[in-house]
Amino acid sequence: MFRQHPRGLPVIFFTEMWERFGFYTLMAVLVLYMEKEFGWDDARKGNVYGVFLGLVYFIPVLGGAIGDRLLGRRRTVLAGAVCMVAGFASLTFSSADRVPFFLAGLLMIAFGTGILKVNMAVLVGTLYRDNEALRDAGYNIYYMGVNLGAAVAPLAATVIHNMFNSYTLSFAAAGGGMLVAIATFLLGRRSLDAADIREGARPSGNPQGAPESDRADDRQRLLTLGILFTIVIFFWIAFYQNGFALTLFADRSTVRSDILKPETYQFFNPFFIVVLTPLLLRFFTLARARGKEPSSASKIGLGMFVSGFSMLVMLFASLAGGDRDVPVMSPLWLVSSYFVITVAEILVSPMGQSFVSRVAPPRLRGLMMGCWFAATAAGSYSSGFFGRFYSSLPHHLYFLALAAALLFASGLVFLSMKQLNKFTSRPG
Repeated sequence: MFRQHPRGLPVIFFTEMWERFGFYTLMAVLVLYMEKEFGWDDARKGNVYGVFLGLVYFIPVLGGAIGDRLLGRRRTVLAGAVCMVAGFASLTFSSADRVPFFLAGLLMIAFGTGILKVNMAVLVGTLYRDNEALRDAGYNIYYMGVNLGAAVAPLAATVIHNMFNSYTLSFAAAGGGMLVAIATFLLGRRSLDAADIREGARPSGNPQGAPESDRADDRQRLLTLGILFTIVIFFWIAFYQNGFALTLFADRSTVRSDILKPETYQFFNPFFIVVLTPLLLRFFTLARARGKEPSSASKIGLGMFVSGFSMLVMLFASLAGGDRDVPVMSPLWLVSSYFVITVAEILVSPMGQSFVSRVAPPRLRGLMMGCWFAATAAGSYSSGFFGRFYSSLPHHLYFLALAAALLFASGLVFLSMKQLNKFTSRPG
């Protein structure tokens, strides 16, 4: 899998695998912990869930600037990882009587994740400065590592809950995963020497000293990225229903079993990514050899279109009985929805990061990758805000609204295709 790719890619792959194990162990039980431990209603859970995810994906704007101009990529990654360990420790000591530990833990994890994620994503792109043809594939492999950890996380949370009937022990396991991530990154950090470049510190990073033609080119690149960032917000609103509406559907409307608990369903999205990514990589490799590989923007547009059908699956599940909030629905409804949105995610998320690393002006690469995550922040916060209506609307109308938004956004991608493809043939 790593053949023909830079030596630093396996280091990033396994570091992210363990970091995502920690993060998604938390995500598997977060809403359930707030409901069972604190007894909060859907509106309050939705607010906390949305603000937390919003911070996770908005803080990368700051993290990108820190990596560009201050600490460099590797030191920023390590600082974020240490902050996440402290956050998981705080969650482990939280309870109904110690809510401040819970809130402080979420804040530390949001900050640590935010500054870590963006710099890891930029490191991947920098590894491919001299190998543009493999850039998309590199991001797909990186994303596969992310989701390998994310696939194991809900299984671990399920086992812990079955054995100990405890969510706080899941938080402790998440912290252990972060310690392994730190060790992995430290052992392989030398292979990332060439990729750890603070491009914003270069003299050419001064826009006042750049020719007018270069500044005009940069403005066009930023406009192109702004279009993409605005459109993908719709995708993340729907995608992050996995931790809210889909988890509540699993808890309230789906047949119960000892194997499939509400937190277990989040296993399927990363599992399908691990299974499907090699198949899609093979498909695009064959297409590239024939000169017919779609552009990154085309893949993103297709992914937005496909994602709408995942919400349509839940619409029909709701009409078939899920609206009643009685645990009678087959687990196959949720599994099918996760399968469809996973295909969409593979086309949208790693391709979006690849697109940003290719199109962004070099002096702003970290900041622009941070803005990609800020768009994710806007979508993830909106997912929690929208989630407040899950109980007040018939569920089929809830999912219909999400499907309509996704299909509308996919249309915007294809209408903007000429502008989005403008710079992908010539890197920043």
